[in-house]
Amino acid sequence: MRRWIDQLFHVPTDNVLVQLIRYGFVGGVAFVVDYGTLFIATEYLGLHHLLSAALAFILGLLVNYLLSTSWVFSIHKTGNRWLEFVVFAVIGLIGLALNELIIYLGTDVCGFHYMLSKVVSTAVVFFWNF
Repeated sequence: MRRWIDQLFHVPTDNVLVQLIRYGFVGGVAFVVDYGTLFIATEYLGLHHLLSAALAFILGLLVNYLLSTSWVFSIHKTGNRWLEFVVFAVIGLIGLALNELIIYLGTDVCGFHYMLSKVVSTAVVFFWNF
């Protein structure tokens, strides 16, 4: 048991189960950063919810990338970190476009609160990223 706990919290590991658990944790942290930033930027800084959503998404994506590359995955699939970042960025930009579209449709077209639209967006973008 001690060995498995050490694997869970220490870098690096190639254990897929440990990576999955770590990725779930990283996703949760990125979501809190994204969702929290959206709320703070909109409610306290007075930014439009779509601008706040874009900034929050990018910040959450950055947190996800940094934690994933430093803690979750120890092996780089391409062997080229720059190429991996470019692929990650392209997937992220498509996710950002989906995020903005869903929040726009949910909030500006359907009249839902922007935070509810964000929850729907998060679910859709999660499946896109998967």
